[in-house]
Amino acid sequence: MISSEPSGFRAEPSSHGDADGPPILIVPGLYNSGPDHWQSHWERDLPGAERVDQTDWERPALGDWTISLAEAVRQRPGAILVAHSLGCALVAHLAQVTSGRGIGGALMVAPADVNREGPAGRLLTGFSPIPRQRLPFPTLVVASRDDPYVAIERAEAFARGWGARFVDLGRAGHINVASGHGPWTKGRALLADLIREVETARAPGGGERPRF
Repeated sequence: MISSEPSGFRAEPSSHGDADGPPILIVPGLYNSGPDHWQSHWERDLPGAERVDQTDWERPALGDWTISLAEAVRQRPGAILVAHSLGCALVAHLAQVTSGRGIGGALMVAPADVNREGPAGRLLTGFSPIPRQRLPFPTLVVASRDDPYVAIERAEAFARGWGARFVDLGRAGHINVASGHGPWTKGRALLADLIREVETARAPGGGERPRF
């Protein structure tokens, strides 16, 4: 597991190494992802998968969280970032700071609207506004029509700003354990599609990725 330590960062060796595929960095949101969350299933099951840990999951600080993710990317160049909820905003902020250096691609699932009302929303104000510029790596945004943390229109607007492909899952809640998404095999298929897109873009003559 990749550990978040702004100074003296150290990552434990991966037990899922796979020389043939890109490294996978799991980027959870507020409160982390529990053992039954699809991100945790993927961390256990996918070759090369590592979780980016944070020192404080309950009081997110953009600066600290960004340092942790930046160091993880530095140690796993070319990684595919698999983000959920607030993790999506974190990826967008890191890309703004680093111009996406070292990031191979991103799967952004249920991107939380950091401007929403309510107690949880107030915890996220430090991540506002979410950067909306085009991301310089292949990106896929997956959202739901009844997500309590982001309206489908907002999620689609994020995707347009990021130049990302957009997948509407219909009524799928926050795409987490509470909405019935444990291993989430459909998500694994979407990740496989993204990885193929990344590998095609890297291949000689792959050219610029399409604009959406």
